[in-house]
Amino acid sequence: MKVVGLEKERVDDFVLYCKKHRMEIDDSYLYDMDLQEFEVSDETPSYIVINDQGDMVGAASLVLDDYHKRGKKVRFRIFHSEIEDIEIYQQLLQALFKHTADLEKIFLFIPVVNKKLTRIIEGLKFSLERYAFVLVREDLVIPEVDLPEGYTLRSFRHGEDEENWRLVRNAAFATLKGSETPLTIEGVTKLLTDQDYLEGGMMLLFHQNNPVGVIRGADDEYENSPIMNIGPVAIIPEYQGLGLGRSLLRASLRFAKEKGYKRTILSVNGENERAQDLYIKEGFKQVEAVACYHYFL
Repeated sequence: MKVVGLEKERVDDFVLYCKKHRMEIDDSYLYDMDLQEFEVSDETPSYIVINDQGDMVGAASLVLDDYHKRGKKVRFRIFHSEIEDIEIYQQLLQALFKHTADLEKIFLFIPVVNKKLTRIIEGLKFSLERYAFVLVREDLVIPEVDLPEGYTLRSFRHGEDEENWRLVRNAAFATLKGSETPLTIEGVTKLLTDQDYLEGGMMLLFHQNNPVGVIRGADDEYENSPIMNIGPVAIIPEYQGLGLGRSLLRASLRFAKEKGYKRTILSVNGENERAQDLYIKEGFKQVEAVACYHYFL
């Protein structure tokens, strides 16, 4: 067995490996659209494990984009070996360390049902940071969107709302674990050009012309079927607890129905009990749980 850097000639093999094993691990960066665009670069440092026959039996890759670098952290795209040997994982981890200068931690999500990988990660001295849950809503009746007087909800306007979106999202998520890193104008613009973008799916809530909330609906796939992904759902702190998140959520659910989606999906941090309670009351059911483990560099 040997660990080698991923070369361009083996990217197709790497993509096939990711598709083969993505159901066992967190697949947030392993969707077909992500893998379709994957290429070896400074933002995607990647290594593979090769057996004596030259077959790929393990892979590790990082998501080292601007957002993560500004937060001084890096996330795994994949960290997996077909051979359950902690030494192989240790070698992959060591190979990736050379790409983590000036960063503070490396992290990944693991489905709680994957006990084998959890044991290996804990054996590598990763520590548990938090839990997150994935919730799905079936094609149920959607209550009316009821906004208090003085509030308006409208679709995102290109060239006008980038700063509004950034301000609301950053204020709402300033202390939310995993989302503390501020979003830039460039990050907002990227949302408008991503493959999952839906025209009209990004909405802003205003109170007397002041932006106070945002929500986004994006194209996604779950269990091999189309689904609309909702998130972020964000209300600035001063306006939280007024039922505005419920109004945003219902507006997004109605948008999904208009677009022909039968189901919607979202994720929520385990410690965000208020949001979990809202989603469940609005018809969502938990379908997955993942644990976030991090390693301080």
